[in-house]
Amino acid sequence: MEDKTNGNDNISQVLTFKLAEEVYGVDIMSVREVLDFSSVTKVPHTPDFMVGVINLRGNVVPVVDLKKKFRLGDTERTVNTCIIIVEVVIDDESTVLGALADSVQEVVEFEHETIEDAPRIGTHLNTAFIAGMAKKDNGFVIILDVNAVFSMTEIGTYTGVAAELAAGQ
Repeated sequence: MEDKTNGNDNISQVLTFKLAEEVYGVDIMSVREVLDFSSVTKVPHTPDFMVGVINLRGNVVPVVDLKKKFRLGDTERTVNTCIIIVEVVIDDESTVLGALADSVQEVVEFEHETIEDAPRIGTHLNTAFIAGMAKKDNGFVIILDVNAVFSMTEIGTYTGVAAELAAGQ
C-alpha cells in the first residue's frame, strides 16, 4: 500500500470498520467521509447487494452492502450502522460509492512491514479484494483494496443508475 498522507513512506493510515464481527480497513486516502445511516432509495433491477442510492449534496451516490457482497449476511440497521463514502478509481475514472458497515472503529497507522499478504485459503471472501492483513491487538485487520472490491461491470451498473436518476431529477 502506498502512503500519501503523512510524508512517511513506511506508514499506511487505514480507516477500520466492522462487518459481521470482523475488523476490515480501507486506505484513508480512498475515504471521502463517513455518514450516519439515513434513508436509502431502493432502485429496481440492481444486484442484491446494492442497497440503493442516497443524495449526497445534490449528487446521486450508489450504496452497497459489503456484508451482503461478501456473503456474510445482511447489514442490520442499528445506531452504529454507517455509510463509508469512498472514491474508487478504475481505468483512470473516479467514481464515488457508499459502503454500508456495521460500525466505524478508528483510523490506525500500520508500518508497511507489519502488513502481510492475504492468505491463500481459509477466508470468506475472494482474496483478490484484500490488499493485506495487519496485526492489531490480538487479531487482524483485513485491509481491502477498494479498487478491486468492485468490478468494472458493477461500477458501470452503479454509475449508470446514478446518472439515470440524476437526469430524472
